[in-house]
Amino acid sequence: MDVNGTVAEGFEPVREAFAANFEALGERGAAVAVYRDGQRVVDLWAGTKDVDGTSPWEHGTAQIVRSATKGVAAAVLLLLHQRGQLDLDAPVGHHWPEFKARGKERVLVRHVLNHRAGLPVLDHPLTPEQALDPLRGPAAVAAQAPVWEPGTDHGYHALTYGWMLDELVRRVTGQGAGEWLAAQITGPLGLDLWLGLPESEAHRVGRAGRVDGPEPTGGLRARPKRSVTEAYEDPASLTRRAFAAITPFPDQNDPAYRAAALPATNAVATADGLARFYATLIGDTAGASRLFTPETVELARAEESAGPDRVLVVGTRFGLGYMLHGSASPFLAPGSFGHPGRGGALGFADPGSRIAFGYVTNGLRKTVTADPRAQGLVRAIRQALGL
Repeated sequence: MDVNGTVAEGFEPVREAFAANFEALGERGAAVAVYRDGQRVVDLWAGTKDVDGTSPWEHGTAQIVRSATKGVAAAVLLLLHQRGQLDLDAPVGHHWPEFKARGKERVLVRHVLNHRAGLPVLDHPLTPEQALDPLRGPAAVAAQAPVWEPGTDHGYHALTYGWMLDELVRRVTGQGAGEWLAAQITGPLGLDLWLGLPESEAHRVGRAGRVDGPEPTGGLRARPKRSVTEAYEDPASLTRRAFAAITPFPDQNDPAYRAAALPATNAVATADGLARFYATLIGDTAGASRLFTPETVELARAEESAGPDRVLVVGTRFGLGYMLHGSASPFLAPGSFGHPGRGGALGFADPGSRIAFGYVTNGLRKTVTADPRAQGLVRAIRQALGL
């Protein structure tokens, strides 16, 4: 496998780990980018653009990043808070009166971000067609009763997170999260990262699909412990119902799905776009000033939820909109914050080492939070930094 791109001196272990993903872990097409102190130190790509194709992956090939979308979308709410337009401790219903129905009066904005809202499921799942309507998802969540007392426990809001966040942004700004992101962040910064893919960029996006590979270790594994397996198999479990809030799940290669804006699941990005997004959250980058103040960085990565997750059935850690470093989702160091995408993608920032990371792939594995290909790359960065 020919690996294209460059690495700065000292980061050669990342190239070796990236090549090993193709040689030993069944990678088909992927890219990885790393920034340090706002400068790109790794920019690699290899394989095919489509998981089942032969055309080469090119510099600038993009992929859907699934739940890595959540970390991108979280920045919208945190920036609105930073600018004084949104109070994290205000009830969601203050901005969205219809949301207060069925015992949700005490759901706070921060509960949307820290997965404590008690709303991971829909009693009446949406069809794929309904899910693409920006009004239907929020309306369904507004009509839903919590499955636990809001604020008292946490569980991963796999799909409902996006509808709640999107409607909050719309009520505060008049724009959906994807529109606001493009106007305020990705457009001005020139990032190859979209929440609602423009037709003009569709030609750059590779076709994704399921691939098999050796068993990973750690995180939510392809062969997890029995309690996790049972939770995913039981139609009545919160786990199964959370991921079935859209039934059946849409075809992620459908142009209509990619063009919609679902802030939990369907951002499209290059590895460089994802890495530079995180780099600009924590520091200045070429031609751009940092997005988050130091205080907002601390909000993002301060632990809000930790312990047994009522949906993922393992111990998880969340800040405000971001997963935090832990056994279920290892990042670079304890102070890192970011978000994985089910099947492989990963983006995060580590303020301590001033590292930002983005990895995208067209080969979707069974992993939920700790893909072995991404983890190999992260270990290589630790080696390069002597951590």
